[in-house]
Amino acid sequence: MFVKELHRAGHTKRFSIEQQGGDGWDVRLEQDNRVLKQMRYTDWHRVERALNKFAMEIGELEELGWRG
Repeated sequence: MFVKELHRAGHTKRFSIEQQGGDGWDVRLEQDNRVLKQMRYTDWHRVERALNKFAMEIGELEELGWRG
């Protein structure tokens, strides 16, 4: 549903939201192939909030020179 990967100075950050069947969504933040945060939500409103938070963090990282 949503995947964004950013790179800078040999490091990678990956933001993803994936629907898991009909019972929810997996929200993940990874850095250099390590999972920093992983949540499973069944409420769409929580998924929307996670997506908005990802968008803000991605914007901040891009201002610091991270590129997709």
